[in-house]
Formats: sequence, structure tokens, C-alpha cells
Amino acid sequence: MGILAWILIGLLAGIIAKALMPGRDPGGIIITMLIGIAGGLLGGWLGKVIFGVDSIDGFFDLSTWIAAIVGSLILLTVYRLVTGNRRHA
Repeated sequence: MGILAWILIGLLAGIIAKALMPGRDPGGIIITMLIGIAGGLLGGWLGKVIFGVDSIDGFFDLSTWIAAIVGSLILLTVYRLVTGNRRHA
């Protein structure tokens, strides 16, 4: 897959992850996209390491989307734990 496909999958996976885990986050759309892209890579790597499958096959493969969304959920959880409930007055 090309870099534009990864960016699109990352953006959508990050949005889906935020929809599945609602709440206030200090990041905007750029952070969402970065979490999604990194989450896709993390999900693909975990799928390969844990299950021994190549989960990043193509743009329209279900395994690609599941891996990206699960990876994004993991990174969003870590992001929330690291940033905490920082609120600006």
C-alpha cells in the first residue's frame, strides 16, 4: 500500500477509535491521524507477532482495518493514560 492509503486508513481508524472510546482528548485531528497511522502499524505488527498472520494485506481487506482500529484503540488508551485529564483553564 502507498503512503496515501496509510494516511487515509490511519485517519479513519483514528476517528473510529475515538468514536469507540468517547471522551475529551487534548489532541485534535492531527493527533487523531498520527494515532491512527501508528495504530495501524502497531496492529499489523501485533497480528504478525501474536497470530503469525500478515494482517496488512490491502486497503479493502477486513484484516487491515481491524488491525488498524485495534492498534489505534491501544495507542489512544496509552495516550489518555500519559496525558491524563489535563484541562486548560
